[in-house]
Amino acid sequence: MDQTNISSNPLVRLLLALGPGIMAIGYTIGTGSVTSMIVAGSTFGMQLLWVLSLSCFFSWILMNAYGTYSLVTGDTALYGIKKHVKFGAIISILIIVGITIGQWNSLIGILGITANALYEVVVVFIPEAASYSYSLVLAIAIMIIGLMYLILWQGSYTYMERVLTFFVAIMGLSFILSLFIVLPAPAQIAKGLLPTIPDVPGGKMLVAAFVGTTMAAATFLSRPLFLKGKGWTIDNLKDQRRDSLWAALLIFFISASIMAIAAGTVYGTGASITRVLDMVGTLEPILGKFSVAIFLIGTLGAGLSSVFPILMITPILIADYRQGELDIKSSQFKVIAGLACLVGLTVPIFGANPINAQILSQVFNVFVLPLVIIAIIILLNRKELMGQHKASIIMNVGLVLSLVFACIVSYTGIVAIIESL
Repeated sequence: MDQTNISSNPLVRLLLALGPGIMAIGYTIGTGSVTSMIVAGSTFGMQLLWVLSLSCFFSWILMNAYGTYSLVTGDTALYGIKKHVKFGAIISILIIVGITIGQWNSLIGILGITANALYEVVVVFIPEAASYSYSLVLAIAIMIIGLMYLILWQGSYTYMERVLTFFVAIMGLSFILSLFIVLPAPAQIAKGLLPTIPDVPGGKMLVAAFVGTTMAAATFLSRPLFLKGKGWTIDNLKDQRRDSLWAALLIFFISASIMAIAAGTVYGTGASITRVLDMVGTLEPILGKFSVAIFLIGTLGAGLSSVFPILMITPILIADYRQGELDIKSSQFKVIAGLACLVGLTVPIFGANPINAQILSQVFNVFVLPLVIIAIIILLNRKELMGQHKASIIMNVGLVLSLVFACIVSYTGIVAIIESL
């Protein structure tokens, strides 16, 4: 890939200026987010916009909190928790296990949806391929994960940041273009900011999935490592704050665009989404077959932009716990990332429904979130660690509200899972 040509694009230059925030977008807006937003928009219109708004607001607070802690102390997240929080070693291990389960579940859905999306493209141009759905989807999945792993094996942090920026740019342009063509009514958007939970089967599950995909604990815990990879220090505190804010705003705008597309085209028609092609169909009433190209490009960009960070998350968290360093060249990193690749092939191998698998995986992401928030509250309020940068009253209020929100959503997720059994 020609990095010079990539970085010459104005949008890509803007995304590169985000710094580590591009990794946050990669973790947050994947096919899980696309799936959740499309299902919500097509089923409930803009009713859950308030959930997305709160999730992005609290994500900004947590990205800024973990980034500030890292730049002030020089510690990464789990390493700091292990050293400075009571029972920190146990808490850190629980966090690693919880995030690994949530992120690897997400990878399963991401790879399934991405492979199915490419399969749908093949069928559009070669209808005869429809009779080879299982073998073709599996072959595409293996090709995708193999290519991602190969790039991960050979790449540096800077190289992966540029590749990720390319995928995020494609995703953002595709969905934003679609939004300007299809817009829900302003009254519907305003109504979506009023807190309500759809009183229908699956409503609670979708709320939990929203938070699981937007307030991803992996995003906050990995941020100190990527700040180190970028070479930022305490002199970059203002850059870090700006970076976290822009990342949260872009996450909100792109996610809301996806929801609005579905709300503007499908909501109220009675159509349901059970396959990847159904998601493509959300634009077809307006754009016809051209919608296949626009929406699938965005979906593929979302999926591919998430694969890199998810493959990295478990090995870098283990390295963080052990020594607080970002090491993407070690044998341990490559072996664990390779294991994640094999786990990701579960949906294509067994032929499961990637839509259902992806939504359920996002619900599991919320359960470790309260632990992550409690840990950073403790760390930021340690005067001996933070000095003059100790958490302010405003920061503490924001973190406590984040914790309350996370606990409520975790409870909602538990109820949703019980109801679905």
